[in-house]
Amino acid sequence: MESGGRRQQEQQRLLGLRQEAAEYYRNHRVPQRMEEALNALFPQRPADLYGELANYFSKFSKTPEICKLVGRKVFDGVGQPTLEVEIYCTVKNHEKRICSTVMSSHSQVPEKALPETTEADEKGRNESVNTAVEWVNESLNTMLRDLKPTDQCKVDKMLGEYFTKKVKEREELQKEEAAEAEATLAPASGIPSATALPGGKKATKSGRKESVAERTIPPAEPFESVPCGSLAIGGTSLAIAKAAATISHIPLYLHIALLKHHQDSPKEMALPLPMITLLNCEKNSPAKLKLMKEVMLIPPVQLSVKQGIERVLDIQKEMMRLLEPPGKVSNPQVADSKKGRAHNAGKKAQPQALKRISHLGCLITGCDKLEQPLLLMQTACNSIGLELGTDMYLAINCAAHELMDYVKGKYEILTGTFRSPDEMVDMYVELINEFPFVIALIDPLRKEDRQQWSNICCALGSKCYLVAEDAATYVSRLKTDQNINLPTCSGVVLKYINQTKVSDLIEVTGLLDGQRHITILGSPDGESSDDSLVDLAVGLGARFLKLGGLSRGERVTKYNRLLAIEEELAKNRTLQLIGWSLEAHSAKGTKQNPCI
Repeated sequence: MESGGRRQQEQQRLLGLRQEAAEYYRNHRVPQRMEEALNALFPQRPADLYGELANYFSKFSKTPEICKLVGRKVFDGVGQPTLEVEIYCTVKNHEKRICSTVMSSHSQVPEKALPETTEADEKGRNESVNTAVEWVNESLNTMLRDLKPTDQCKVDKMLGEYFTKKVKEREELQKEEAAEAEATLAPASGIPSATALPGGKKATKSGRKESVAERTIPPAEPFESVPCGSLAIGGTSLAIAKAAATISHIPLYLHIALLKHHQDSPKEMALPLPMITLLNCEKNSPAKLKLMKEVMLIPPVQLSVKQGIERVLDIQKEMMRLLEPPGKVSNPQVADSKKGRAHNAGKKAQPQALKRISHLGCLITGCDKLEQPLLLMQTACNSIGLELGTDMYLAINCAAHELMDYVKGKYEILTGTFRSPDEMVDMYVELINEFPFVIALIDPLRKEDRQQWSNICCALGSKCYLVAEDAATYVSRLKTDQNINLPTCSGVVLKYINQTKVSDLIEVTGLLDGQRHITILGSPDGESSDDSLVDLAVGLGARFLKLGGLSRGERVTKYNRLLAIEEELAKNRTLQLIGWSLEAHSAKGTKQNPCI
């Protein structure tokens, strides 16, 4: 009797469990969906039935949520420390690594900086990366747990608030330390120390007569130090965007476009034109020319990206032949310019062939005259049957902010040759008139020389793009009362560095679009092998993409990504043909001024 009672209790318990299970599965519509799946798959009779069942039911699974962030210190393409962020999500009840991103490093220390300045920058970079790793593995890991990667705006808002809090904490700590140091310091001798100026130079000593030019130029804006740990913000934001694209089974560029256009999928997408660096006129070389940091090639819009890159490679091969040391190759005939000076200038002073590859992925050469690299480029193109201004265009990154001599108040464009800001404007006007195939000048002046920016835009705005890069270094600080706080220019070069968030880029590019500025996405000097920048440029609708040269793996990887996107869009028939012409901003084009 006792055993029969236990058996009956066990049967009742099992019956209750069956009823509970049936109720549980009915509430989750499992029987209904199982029947739908079997009915849908039977006509197909798939070879892998259970695989198809898994695919069918996976669309009903819970949206993946962030379960872990991992930060680690890695190295970029120039051997500098940087941050990698990995995202792990709970997917179908299991922890799964979704993606990672590696941030590019950026330094504002110029090439000619003093050794102690460079050493201090490297020390600060190491400290910043270590802090960023700590933030990701501790605070951000806890803060973002259980959030959905698709909630980009929410994540970026939390990241921004966290960063603001950390910056305030650091400022308060620095004030306390400064107050303590001031209290313990002995009375100063009364002799003021020399003030450090941009580029690592020191101010004139006390009592030395100050030049008139020094007093008249606008002073350099205070150097904005990179907040320690800021890489954690940018790295995490981008990693979240990549994770969202991965779990949504769409490419990153499409995910970015959906975020920018509020989830309205674009019918077609245009690719940015690549600005491909071919020459780097090294400032520390024995040659005199300092002005042209990068001489870049821009393929015409009618070429595909693949055709444009192949054409640039042909020019690069010819350029390497022209730069062979004397004795290995005869001096080539240099093409005549419109004023007939190209031939003579080329024969009199061939550029010094250093035959090295810059960290920018391009050839390093030294020149003694302003027109030399342009004549050399003209010669290389003509030698293979191409004409600059039709088959290829040029852009110059002047990086003028690195050339200012604050004692003289002038730019040192060649060794021992100085120009005032107004003289720089006249020089560029003459240069563009002589070489109309140059359709873009990047940082032709310091950002502080706003009057001269206005002057150069009035003089050259209908002939070429006047682009600001140094003024747009910090994307998150460009937003000022819904206006872009920039000198008068055609557009800006944006870089994804430090505390920049994906939402910042989306907002700023939207403002730029509204003000008819062009957007260029550019690689920092310390580039990593992460190719997300290309997807950002495509998704944001950038006009140009500035990636450096066609050497060094970390840069070529990005060009390969651009080629892959072009192929994918063409296959899907969503590749939009570019509806504007480079000639519109050359001497042959219209007189509409693109400067805003």
